Amino acid sequence: MNKAAQRPSFSTTTFHRLNDRLERFSRHVTLWSGSSWAFAIALLVVMVWALTGPIFHYSDTWQLVINTGTTIVTFLMVFLIQRAQNKDALAIQLKLNELLASQQGASNRLINVEDWSEDEIIALHNRFANLSMRLQSAADDCNSHSIREAKEAAEEAEDALEKAEAQARTEQRS
Repeated sequence: MNKAAQRPSFSTTTFHRLNDRLERFSRHVTLWSGSSWAFAIALLVVMVWALTGPIFHYSDTWQLVINTGTTIVTFLMVFLIQRAQNKDALAIQLKLNELLASQQGASNRLINVEDWSEDEIIALHNRFANLSMRLQSAADDCNSHSIREAKEAAEEAEDALEKAEAQARTEQRS
């Protein structure tokens, strides 16, 4: 085996290093931009801009400065916010998956339900909403058969879950 094949490619190593640096930088900027100091600086910039209005006779250039600045900051912040939300959502999903996997009696088939199609999730949600209503009405009536109803409703929810999984498998094959 030659030495070139043993070493990782330059682009892969460079990409990972760059990605790590960008991730660290964006994490720091995200934390800083949500701080009181960041707000104070932004407020100070707006106040200085407003106070300089009479000096520049409220010219088009004076207005363009704040418009351009806020547009650039907003553009960059959209990506930072989306990155933070993606990471937080993934972390929450992992924690929920861990809780589901660790609970005896919980349906492990709900692990990674966020990967299902929207129609499958809505169908499953509707089944659980019906289950909730049935259980609520049974609890309101204080009927002695509420445990049986809960079991029946749970079986219906399991059936709906199996149906949604089968539909997901069918769609993945197509």
